[in-house]
Amino acid sequence: MFFLALMLGGRVVRIRRPHLADRVIALDLVAYITVCIIGTGAMLTGDGPLLDVALVLSLLAFLGTVAFARFIEGDHEKGAP
Repeated sequence: MFFLALMLGGRVVRIRRPHLADRVIALDLVAYITVCIIGTGAMLTGDGPLLDVALVLSLLAFLGTVAFARFIEGDHEKGAP
């Protein structure tokens, strides 16, 4: 879990990148690392509801990535003649 926390700290630094896509990818990775931390904690403690929290967080991260991809796709379509 210590290494997961280190990875999380490294990804937070990437959020300060200038491009929006870099920020979304960094936030996506932060969400998935957090899901790994929550899942590991749930397995170690035997706490089942934590797995539900991890599942909801991973679904929200996935839907956010899909929404961002559609946003980017819409920007490119508007620029076409």
